[in-house]
Amino acid sequence: MVVLDPGHNGGNAWNPQEINRKVPAGRGQTKPCNTTGTSTNAGYPEHAFTFAVAQEVGKALAAKGIKVVYTRSDDTGAGPCVDKRAEIGNEAEADAVVSIHADGSTSASAHGFHVAYSAPPLNAAQGEPSLKLARTVRDTLQGAGFATSTYIGSAGLSARSDLAGLNLSTRPAVLVECGNMRNAEEAAQMSSASGRGKYAEAITQAIESYLGAS
Repeated sequence: MVVLDPGHNGGNAWNPQEINRKVPAGRGQTKPCNTTGTSTNAGYPEHAFTFAVAQEVGKALAAKGIKVVYTRSDDTGAGPCVDKRAEIGNEAEADAVVSIHADGSTSASAHGFHVAYSAPPLNAAQGEPSLKLARTVRDTLQGAGFATSTYIGSAGLSARSDLAGLNLSTRPAVLVECGNMRNAEEAAQMSSASGRGKYAEAITQAIESYLGAS
């Protein structure tokens, strides 16, 4: 069983009181419930990209008999908060949790994807299972022709201690930043149905590979 977590939400910008309230983020920290996310320079929002890709991945997995749970069911609401998103994966006892995002670095040379995982691990699932999932997603995206990040992490992997959804997970979990929405080439890919389809196909394949090897 897989939990897909499309980052942000289309109604976040209209609900600042809800998304700005502080929630547990793990490691004794708190963070805002959620954020609005980024967008391309032309205005295509991250929340729309992540929702579209997650839906496509979920349909492909379901067609192969894999049960899928989403952390949000539309792109018009607010939230859920980052701690709730982790809770959804934990309560579902997911075999894998994949959070789908896109980045918004304004650095001129910033491009490429990276896969974040919780480190140092806070429980067994955040150890080798999450690292294995991260490597599988990284390898599959790379194999599909996507370049690894030039500005975050190393070789497409990024060890993080500050991401609530990963810190609070008791299941194997990763967060994939599919690329930089401020990079013209990657923005064009994310803004097109065919480009989103390529991301979805690679993420689907990665999840299937991970489940098959687990």
